Amino acid sequence: MKLFNITDIFDNVITMSPDTLEALHDELRKTYKKLRKDLDVDNLRVLKNRMTTIIEGNSRKLGHKELHKLHKLQTLLTEIGETIVEIEEIQKNAIELVDLEEKFDKKYKALKKLPKSKKNTHVLIAMKKAEISYEEEMLTLQLELVKLQRYIQESGKKVLIIFEGRDAAGKGGNIKRFTENLNPRNAKVVALMKPSDVEKWQWYFQRYIAHLPNAGEMVFFDRSWYNRAGVEPVMGFVGKKDYEKFMNDVPELEKMLVRSWTKIIKFYFSVSKEVQAARFHERRTNPLKQYKLSPIDQFSQKLWDRYTMAEYENFSRTHTDHAPWTIINSDDKEASRINAIKYLLNQFDYPDKISRDKLELDDRIVYTGREKVRKLEKEVDKTKSLFE
Repeated sequence: MKLFNITDIFDNVITMSPDTLEALHDELRKTYKKLRKDLDVDNLRVLKNRMTTIIEGNSRKLGHKELHKLHKLQTLLTEIGETIVEIEEIQKNAIELVDLEEKFDKKYKALKKLPKSKKNTHVLIAMKKAEISYEEEMLTLQLELVKLQRYIQESGKKVLIIFEGRDAAGKGGNIKRFTENLNPRNAKVVALMKPSDVEKWQWYFQRYIAHLPNAGEMVFFDRSWYNRAGVEPVMGFVGKKDYEKFMNDVPELEKMLVRSWTKIIKFYFSVSKEVQAARFHERRTNPLKQYKLSPIDQFSQKLWDRYTMAEYENFSRTHTDHAPWTIINSDDKEASRINAIKYLLNQFDYPDKISRDKLELDDRIVYTGREKVRKLEKEVDKTKSLFE
């Protein structure tokens, strides 16, 4: 039989026949021993996976006698699999992880003057202690998010995280902090444009269903089906009949998702009228933020009371035990990001999780949808309707 190497495996030139099974086993063992000696786990994995595929593709062609020889090959592949696990454990224990917190401390270490060696390449700058403290805590929490993602991926959990809120409430900034260090293959951000002409005539939830998480995935909805509970009735984009249908349907849809083992976390970022106005002004005047301006932003302040009424109706009717709303006070952007991430981390028990005291929530920032309803009851006129 022709000798083979890893390149042959990649190029799919290995074939089996009843006459070559014994020789194939011998050559496979020789290659295996060399790769094991070199601790070459990557090529061992390629060798095992490729040979498994070849065997599966050829086993049906073999007779009873050859199948006995095939068992010998399969035993060797099992041995290769065990070796892969052993090498991975050795390499895992041999890796010395970078201490990111130590690097952070060095980066932000206070200096009264620059060393001579750095005068031509560095400058002294002032930085608020609060900002350094925020960045340090964010680093710790983002490390936890990486651990959480690994746990979700390995456990096959499905996690849907919805980000809602008024315009300029900080949804995008929060999503960025959640996802910037996650593996994008298993952490997707979904931000759908307005419905197309085709989508307008579909079942309302249809375009969102395609983006729901698969096993092992986290999906972040930057706005969601709750457009129909907020901006659409306020701006007159939906009639009362379709609005009522949505409000009745959405708790049932979310119940079905939960029953299908999807974890749903619904964030609503709440901003005061004054802070919203200040952020709109910044968007209009800052060239780097003008892309955030939308045609309906100009109505947000004028229609403040109608949005408040929409919030009241939404939380009164769609805050459920299986899919509750979590309100995040986002007037302070940094505090909202820190607390929102902490809330998510608190929903799971994953390996090597930091102590619970480092994940305590600020109840001035985080509260429930039911608490929000009680607050809104003092602000809304219950005798009025969104559709008057």
